[in-house]
Amino acid sequence: MGVFTYEDEVTCSIPPAKMFKAAILDSDNLIPKIMPQAIKCVEILRRRPIHIGSKFKSMTHRFDAIDKENFTISYTVIDGDVLSGGI
Repeated sequence: MGVFTYEDEVTCSIPPAKMFKAAILDSDNLIPKIMPQAIKCVEILRRRPIHIGSKFKSMTHRFDAIDKENFTISYTVIDGDVLSGGI
């Protein structure tokens, strides 16, 4: 098991609350529309997003924490071919 930490800050003209809602909370609808060549679909199982597609066959991840006030998330990749081999 390994730990990977990633932080990113993005500046844009869209208000943070609206961007967070679209990119995180509504990702199951938005991501396949803006990246159809990479993500075929996103399924929600027990309110846990599962992204299927891209150069990997599948990846299952679990949101561990969603902070809507500070627009942050923590998640864990728990399954999929993304875990085998090099990323």
